[in-house]
Amino acid sequence: MRYVKEIHISLPRDRVIELFDSTENMKKWQPELVSFEAISGEPGQEGAQSRMLYRMGKREVELVETITVRDFPDKFSGTYEAKGVWNLVENRFEKTGPQATKWTIQTEFKFSGLMMKLMGLLMPGAFKKQTFTMMMRFKEFAESA
Repeated sequence: MRYVKEIHISLPRDRVIELFDSTENMKKWQPELVSFEAISGEPGQEGAQSRMLYRMGKREVELVETITVRDFPDKFSGTYEAKGVWNLVENRFEKTGPQATKWTIQTEFKFSGLMMKLMGLLMPGAFKKQTFTMMMRFKEFAESA
C-alpha cells in the first residue's frame, strides 16, 4: 500500500526542519510515543537505528527506525519495522513562501502475516488517517512553538 499526504505549515522551512529534526520534540507532537532509544549509529544520521515504543490504545507497539536518507532541507527518509509491518516514509519540505512550508509524506507499507495483510487490505483509510493526524499534530506544535 502506498499513499501521499501533504500539509502546509505557516513557518519558514528552516524552522520547520529545526523542530522536526529534534528527538526531544517528538513527544510534544506524538503523544502515543512512550520511549525513544538510539540502538546503533549516530542518532539522526543516515544508517542510525532507534527503538521506538508507542502506546496504541491498550497495547504497546515497538518499532525499529532506520534512517535511510538525511538530505535536509529537501528530504528525510526512514524505514519503520514492527511485527508484521515494514514502512518506508519519505518526508519532503518545500519552501512555498517566506513564512510557509509544504510538508509532503510519501509512504509505503508492506505487510506480512495473515492478520496484518487483512488489516492493510480492509483498513487502508485507518493508516492514511493516522498519518494525517500525526502531521496535523506536528503543524499545531510547530506553529505554537
